[in-house]
Amino acid sequence: MKVLHVITGLEVGGAAQQLRLMLRRLPARCEVVTLTGPGPLADGIRADGIPVTHLGLPRSRDLRVLPRLTRLIRDGGYDLVHTHLYRACVYGRIAARLAGVRAVVATEHSLGDAVIEGRRPTRGVRILYRATERLGSATVAVSDTVAARLRRWGVPEARIHVVPPGIEAHRFRHDPLVRSAARIRLGIPLDAFVVGGAGRLVPAKRFDVLVRAVTQLSGVHLLLAGEGPDQAMLRRTARQFGSGDRIHLLGALDRGPEEGPPKGLDIPGLLAAADVFVSPSQDEAFGSAVLEALAAGLPVLYGSCPAVDELPADHPPGARRIGPVTYELTTALREVRRGGAPRLPVPSVVRRYDIERSTASLMAVYEAAVAAAPARRRTPGAQPPPPEPAPQR
Repeated sequence: MKVLHVITGLEVGGAAQQLRLMLRRLPARCEVVTLTGPGPLADGIRADGIPVTHLGLPRSRDLRVLPRLTRLIRDGGYDLVHTHLYRACVYGRIAARLAGVRAVVATEHSLGDAVIEGRRPTRGVRILYRATERLGSATVAVSDTVAARLRRWGVPEARIHVVPPGIEAHRFRHDPLVRSAARIRLGIPLDAFVVGGAGRLVPAKRFDVLVRAVTQLSGVHLLLAGEGPDQAMLRRTARQFGSGDRIHLLGALDRGPEEGPPKGLDIPGLLAAADVFVSPSQDEAFGSAVLEALAAGLPVLYGSCPAVDELPADHPPGARRIGPVTYELTTALREVRRGGAPRLPVPSVVRRYDIERSTASLMAVYEAAVAAAPARRRTPGAQPPPPEPAPQR
């Protein structure tokens, strides 16, 4: 099976990270096209042996990209097109239909109650989404929470498939030597209390609440990984409260190499250096960062995490839900600090979201979509694609 993945951009974030993990395991010949900036993950995907094409979409609404994407799909001889994120889903479904590819799967990574891919879900956004959704074969929701939101948007139940993202839990296993090395590299005392956080620095993530909470805790350091438009504001806030030397804005960090030592600070290193992890967003679609922290044995304070909230009540994963106000988070951090923040056993929730299981579930959606799609119309005179080699696992 030959598959084209269409994604809005490859900036470091949950959707792009998940795509790279899946690409390494899918038993299919895959290629990637990105509409906007390729981002730092493009080089990593290319290094994995997956071709990446950048279409250079300059604005949210630029129909000039549609014929280019249609031509790329038509010429590529793909059996299936898989779209990721709102803009890519809209453009990708239309282009696939125009190119004659009827097996189209879309993954909805970022549908919240109040935002979808950084925009408000206005009536116009919903109408366009529903209209283009009908052009596809199936829509993948990353959680039951997202599936319920899709149903409220009018997507038929039969077209929705829940395939949660997966993580590579072994990559986040706690290592005391990594902990010491990360703290020394950052100039943080080995006995300091350290709070960790990671995500795109955008208003919806509520990292301003996290920064303010840490500024009120004497001697506490914050390691925050991510990039985005809120970065300058967060830095100003830290300086305003006289805590600029304790708030470490680290920029984008990757998940580190599969084998061998890291080349620099990465997400496993951040989690090793931290004593507690905080995810203050109140409107998440899944919550991969929380799972990675749990895999590192950290206590977690979170505002929203369907990956945890959808579990049965008798499966406590070592995570505690908090409200959206600074005072509540500050109080919770003080309690964790007083308790000594010991490393916790890795909870069963982490095994539930293993990347291999998620990949197998996604492949089943692919196979059903291809089996149900009519044969692709080929351009007169076009040659059929060569036979596929056996997939490498």
